[in-house]
Amino acid sequence: MAMWTRRGFVQAGIAGLVCARETLGPAWARATPLGLPLGLQLYSVREQLPGDFDGTLKKLGQIGYQEVEGADVGGLYKKPVAEVTQALSEAGLKWVSAHYSWGALAPDMTRAFAYQKELGAEYVICASPGRKDASAGGGGMHGLTMDDWRYNADNFNKAGEAAKAAGLKFGYHNHVAEFAAEAGVVPYDELLRLTDPSLVTFEMDCGWVSVGGGDPVAYLKKYPTRISMLHVKDFQPRKNGQERPDAADLGKGTVDFRPIFAVAKAGGNIKHMFVEQEGFTEPWTVALKTDADYMKQFPG
Repeated sequence: MAMWTRRGFVQAGIAGLVCARETLGPAWARATPLGLPLGLQLYSVREQLPGDFDGTLKKLGQIGYQEVEGADVGGLYKKPVAEVTQALSEAGLKWVSAHYSWGALAPDMTRAFAYQKELGAEYVICASPGRKDASAGGGGMHGLTMDDWRYNADNFNKAGEAAKAAGLKFGYHNHVAEFAAEAGVVPYDELLRLTDPSLVTFEMDCGWVSVGGGDPVAYLKKYPTRISMLHVKDFQPRKNGQERPDAADLGKGTVDFRPIFAVAKAGGNIKHMFVEQEGFTEPWTVALKTDADYMKQFPG
């Protein structure tokens, strides 16, 4: 057996520390509230990506984000897979999920799933539901009836089967309309009731739940295995009769994330969490760094 000198012991110890750092990743990645990589929903940079795709992604990596969730902004989903993966690699980012509206996903689901699988996605998420009667109602999610929500639940089960066959997981991301009760029934609860847990997961947007009058903590407690991803988003107080309040940097708004993260951590079912900020009152890099710092230094 070789004899260890003091110098050799110190050198070996330093080498071990370096190896551990490279294996475990940067300290901030383990310091997020749930010990998960720091993710960002790319809708946050929908105005920046079309003009400088590679540069925007690199800035996100430099700020400290590790994972991204796609959104079809600026024709992103029409870019060649090789171009996107090269840009992600150079930025040090991992593509783990992608958003689609039902209207964009349903006509060519097979192609969408194949594209996302090539990009390395684990999840495909519907972020805007459809209507039973496509000619009825106005734009967006206004005026959806309970029949519409049940129609969506049925479609989501079918999409979940197709996603599973493609080696992906299918899920749904909420906004605020899901929490407007109809005859005492809350649409979000109905979606949870009618979708197959083995086929449909839920990505809960904590900010929109709160704005819609729901309670993220209560949902995490009631459905600990149905919600597998979180959107972390904050809002300013409503003013001048706003239906939807303005966006806020994390920690500077009205959403209290301490109990949300505590329950999510205890449940142990959250696989990914994504910061999303839908508007900025300062340069976007400053705001998204504020968000990243909030997550890395979370006081909970």
